[in-house]
Amino acid sequence: MSPHLSLQRAEAEARRALLDVTSYDVTLDLASDEATFRSVTRVRFTSRGGATFVDLKPQAVASIHLNGEPLDVDLLERGRLTIDTRAGQNELVVDATMRFRNDGEGLHRSVDPADGRHYVYGMSFMDAAPSIFACFDQPDLKAPYTFHVTAPADWHVFGNAAGEQVEPGRWEFEESAPLSTYFVTLVAGPYHLIEDTHDGIPLGVSSRASIAADLERDADDILTVTRQSFDEFHRLFGIRYPFGKYHQAFVPEFNAGAMENPGCVTFRDPLVFTSRVTRGVRIQRATTIAHEMAHQWFGNLVTPVWWDDLWLNESFAEYLGNRVTADVTEYSDTWADMSYARRQWGLVADQAPSSHSVAGNGAKDAVSALQNFDGISYTKGSAILRQLCSSVGDGVFFDGVIDHFTRHRFGNATLHDLIGSWERAGAGDLSGFTQEWLLTAGPDRIELDRAAGVLRRTPPAGHEADRAHSFRVAIASGGSWRTETVTLDSAETAYAPEGDAVLLDPYDDTWAVTVPDPATIAALPSLLPAIEDAHLRAGVWNGLRNAFHNAAVSPADVVDIAVASFPVEDTEDHNRRTRTWLFSRVLPLAPVGSSERLHEAVLGKLATLPAGTEWQLAGFRAAVATSTDTARLREWLATPPAGIELDRDLRWRVLVRLASLGAVERAELQAAFDDDPAAEARVELTRALCSLPDREAKEYAWSVFTGETDLPNYEVTAAGAGLWRGGQEELTAPYVDRYFAELPGTEKVRSGWVLADAAEAFFPATSISEATLAKASVLAEDPDLDGPLRRRLVDAADALRRQLAVKAAFPA
Repeated sequence: MSPHLSLQRAEAEARRALLDVTSYDVTLDLASDEATFRSVTRVRFTSRGGATFVDLKPQAVASIHLNGEPLDVDLLERGRLTIDTRAGQNELVVDATMRFRNDGEGLHRSVDPADGRHYVYGMSFMDAAPSIFACFDQPDLKAPYTFHVTAPADWHVFGNAAGEQVEPGRWEFEESAPLSTYFVTLVAGPYHLIEDTHDGIPLGVSSRASIAADLERDADDILTVTRQSFDEFHRLFGIRYPFGKYHQAFVPEFNAGAMENPGCVTFRDPLVFTSRVTRGVRIQRATTIAHEMAHQWFGNLVTPVWWDDLWLNESFAEYLGNRVTADVTEYSDTWADMSYARRQWGLVADQAPSSHSVAGNGAKDAVSALQNFDGISYTKGSAILRQLCSSVGDGVFFDGVIDHFTRHRFGNATLHDLIGSWERAGAGDLSGFTQEWLLTAGPDRIELDRAAGVLRRTPPAGHEADRAHSFRVAIASGGSWRTETVTLDSAETAYAPEGDAVLLDPYDDTWAVTVPDPATIAALPSLLPAIEDAHLRAGVWNGLRNAFHNAAVSPADVVDIAVASFPVEDTEDHNRRTRTWLFSRVLPLAPVGSSERLHEAVLGKLATLPAGTEWQLAGFRAAVATSTDTARLREWLATPPAGIELDRDLRWRVLVRLASLGAVERAELQAAFDDDPAAEARVELTRALCSLPDREAKEYAWSVFTGETDLPNYEVTAAGAGLWRGGQEELTAPYVDRYFAELPGTEKVRSGWVLADAAEAFFPATSISEATLAKASVLAEDPDLDGPLRRRLVDAADALRRQLAVKAAFPA
C-alpha cells in the first residue's frame, strides 16, 4: 500500500466547491542540514465552512495552527491533514521538517561528483508539492506565492517571481502571479548564472558550476532561440508573456525534458552540451525551449481544471513548440527530425492496451494521470491540432485561442471551453471533430491493396470511428518520385497509383498507422539510398516501423533495407528513434548473421561520410554499438577515425560496449571515472558495471532495482539497461522470475516518476518468450499492483506480444 493517498477527482471537485485560496507564504531553510529542510507554510483561504484536508508529506511536524488554534499533529495520516474550516476567512500555519529527495521530485538535492558542490531544485508536478510545503494540491486552486529562503551564502536562489539576496544567505521574493501548486519551484545552489534582457523581459540561464564553460559556449544558441520564440508567440497570441522574468535553469538529475514553471523553467542539464552532439540533439533543445515557452500561455496562464484535460497543456505545447522552432529559428528541418523522434512514440502508445483518448482521458486520480503524460498526449494531440489548424486556417485557430486565454486568464478551463472559443471564432460546429479525433482512442490503419485497387481504412478495434483522412502519397516510378494528395472518407476508396513504391502519408499529414504494401517493401532497398528528402526518408522508416509493429514485414526485409541505406541521417540513437529500434527490436528476431551484416553496412557507410560531420558522428556511434570486435574497439579508444574526437560521451560509449562484451575490468572503468568524475560519467559507470557479463554485475544491478543500493534516478534506469544485455540470456535468466516476484515491492522504495521508469527499465527485455509474456499478463491482472507499475507492465508486455507475433509470422 502506498504511504500516501492519491487525490481522487471527486475529492478535488468537493474541495474546490468548498474553498478559494487567497495566498501562500512559504519560508524555507535550506542551510541547516544536508538531509532535511525546514518548511513553514502560511495559507490564507476562504471557505464555505466544513471539513476538508490539506496535503502534507513531511518527515516530521513541529506544529500546526488553524485560525490561531493548535491542531494535533497526529491528525496527519497518509499525506493528508484533516481540518475543520469556518465560513469566511481562514489561516493555516504548518511548521514542518521535509526531506530532500534524490528521485527528481519534491525538493531534489544532488552532489556534483566533479567538485562536490550541492544543488537543489523543486519539482512540484503532479503530487510532489506537499513534500515541499503544505498545500491544497490540485490544479484548480490557484493562488499567489511569496517565498522567503535561507541558503548557504555562496548560493544563488531562483523562484517563480523575482527575488533578491537581502543579506548573505537570506533571499526575499516578490509575490508571484496566481499559480497552480504543481508550477511552484525553487532552484538553489552555487549555479553559474548568465543574464540578459529581451523586449523588456529579464532573461537568465543557469547551470552547475562544473559545466559553466559549456553553458557559456551554448548560451548564444539558447538565448537566440528564446528571443525568437518570444517574438513569435507574441505575434501569434497578441498577449504578452504574463509572468515577469524568464529564467531557464538547467538542473541535474531531472526526470523530464523540462518543466514549465512560470518565471523559472527547469531543464535536464544534459541539454547543456559537455560533449559534441548532433543536430538532432540541438533540435531537441530548441523545441524544448519553445515547448516550455508555449506552456506559459497553454497551461500556466490558463490551466486545465483536472488532469483529464492535460492535452490542453501538452498537445498545444508540442504543436506550437515544433511549429515555432521550424518557422523562426535556424532549425527549419524540425518537422522532419520530429518525425523520427516522436511519431512512433505516439503511434505505439495509441495502439497499446493502455491507449486512451487525447481529451477526457479518464484520469480518476493524480497518480494514474501521470501515466497519461505519454505519446498520445504529446504527439497524437499535436498532430490533431496541426490538422485542425490546416483545416480552419491560422486566423480562426488563433482567434479562438486568444478568446480562450482572455476569458480564462489566470484561471482554469476545460476542453469544452476551448471548443466554444473556436466555434465563436468561426470554426463551425466542431462536435464531430471533437468526438472522432479527441474523444475516441486509437489510430485508424490505412493500407493500399494493389490487387483490389483500393485504399482501405480500418478503425481500431473497440474504438469505432468514422474519421476522414487527407494526406500526401509519395510514388516512385523509374527511380523518380512524385506526390499526390488523396482523401479517404470511407472504409474503402478506389485508388490505383502506378509505381514501384507507394508511401502513404510520409509527411505526417494525418494521424494513422500507414503500412507499406509488399511491392513497396521489395522496392525500398534499391530506392531508399537515392532519397535526399529528409522527411520522405523519415516517412519510409515510420512506415516500416508501423509494419513491423503489426507483424506485417519480416525482420530480414528490414535488415536488407537498413543494409542498403543505413539511417545515419536520424542522427540520434535515443530510445524512440530508428537506430535504437533496429538494434533492440529488429535484430533479436532477425536471421543469424544479421548483426554482422548490419555492422559491416555501418562501417561501409562510415567510410563514405565526410570527416567532422554530424553524420560521421552518428555513424561512428552506430559502429560502436554494433561492434563485437574488441580489438577494433580498443583501437578506437586509443585512436578514433579522423574527424572524430574521443570526448567524454564517445569514450564511455566505447567503454560500455567493451563492458557488455566482457572485455574490460572494473578497475579500468573506475579509473576512467576517477580521471573525469563528471555527473554524466557517473551514470555511464553504473551502466557499464551492470553490463558486465558476470554474476556480480547482475546482482549489483538487481540491488539497484530492489532499492538495496540507493542511487539517483538517472543511475537507476542506467542499471536496468545494463542488466538486460543481448547475448547474456543465460546469465540473466534467473532475474526473469525475480522481476515479476519483486516488482510489486518496489513501491515501498520509490514513488511517482522513478517508480514507473524503473519498472520499464528492468523489464526482462531480452527474454522474448511466451513464458515471460504469460508471467507479465498474470501480474498485470493483480488488483493490488500499484497503478503506475501496472501501466508500464502492460505496455512492456504488449511490446513483447508484438515481438512474438513477428517471430511467429517470420521464423528466423
